[in-house]
Amino acid sequence: MKRTHLILSNGEEYAGYGFGAEAPYVSDLPRPDGAPKGGGEVVFNTAMSGYHEVLTDPSYSGQIVALTYPHAGNYGCNEEWNEVGPEDEADRPVVKPAGLVVREVYDGPVPTGRISLDAFLKASGTPGISGVDTRRLTLDLRDEGSRNGVIIRPREGAELTAAERESAVSYLGSFPRMEGRDLVDAVGISIARPGDHLAGRHIALLDCGIKANIVRILEGTGCRLTLLESSASAADVDALGPDALFVSNGPGDPAVLEDQVDLIRKSIGVRPVLGICLGHQLIAQALGAKTYKMKFGHHGVNHPVRDESSGAVFVTSQNHGFAVDDTTLPEGTEVWLRNANDATNEGIRSKDLRVLTTQFHPEAAPGPRDALWIFERFLQEMA
Repeated sequence: MKRTHLILSNGEEYAGYGFGAEAPYVSDLPRPDGAPKGGGEVVFNTAMSGYHEVLTDPSYSGQIVALTYPHAGNYGCNEEWNEVGPEDEADRPVVKPAGLVVREVYDGPVPTGRISLDAFLKASGTPGISGVDTRRLTLDLRDEGSRNGVIIRPREGAELTAAERESAVSYLGSFPRMEGRDLVDAVGISIARPGDHLAGRHIALLDCGIKANIVRILEGTGCRLTLLESSASAADVDALGPDALFVSNGPGDPAVLEDQVDLIRKSIGVRPVLGICLGHQLIAQALGAKTYKMKFGHHGVNHPVRDESSGAVFVTSQNHGFAVDDTTLPEGTEVWLRNANDATNEGIRSKDLRVLTTQFHPEAAPGPRDALWIFERFLQEMA
């Protein structure tokens, strides 16, 4: 394990040891446009397990994930756990984040049929760094907010030179902030794909980087799905004549996805419109509301959400750095769900317009079944 360093845009440095794909030298860093491996917005995830699902979640594109749980890798990795949606581009890496930061990585044997976390990251060209004081890093991000970072290694010796450190900070100075980033083109399908299920209600699903379990659950309800690429038009949806439009999760800033918002706006009032995570934010924008960048977002599997109509609280899985501004919701659209920790918006609904959304991920069900009823509510909306 080679000496490796995480550098934040404010110059903060976290030293550790590399695993997974070898971190680049600062002189070999890729261009900051797109979603290069090794550089991205650093966020912390509070889950105690599920690192494989995190690493294959398209919504983490463009981010470096720091795990607050101090140990990772002990049960290995299995492709059956992938959360990557039904992509048709074989050259895309399965691991979506730009990097992984852990306190300690397990390097012992794993169950038959699985591979190590180290090998899994290597296969996708993704660098990891262990031995990091992740508690200090988490407190830093919580207090000062998420910021860009880069994982690099010194060219000689164990420590970075002053020049290498300055070059890394300079590189991050030109690195795009998450505000204004359109990352949906790098995830999801690129060609419309009709589903195999011919019976049941027909859902047109706008794929902005959908998680595989959303597709599995919707198909499991007997619905027929047609997946549409994120660049699809309202005419494409109308041509299908679906019973509902479903807008998926995905990475990046919802405020810049004008084409997707236009498609949704033209469907509202025509058919039920449903959404999860990014889909929730885009639907809110189509209704006239605004979104904003959160200080450090919600990333983990232990976030309590309250149903505002019943008062019931349930445990949810979340991964988002943007939220819907309640005060900008139009008349007739109500707050359905709220985060019980910070009161941020977790879902909206409009009976007249047949709109229903959640900010969290009900398909992840860390409760383990706390939020699966959301999909039944979606089906009721279509009925």
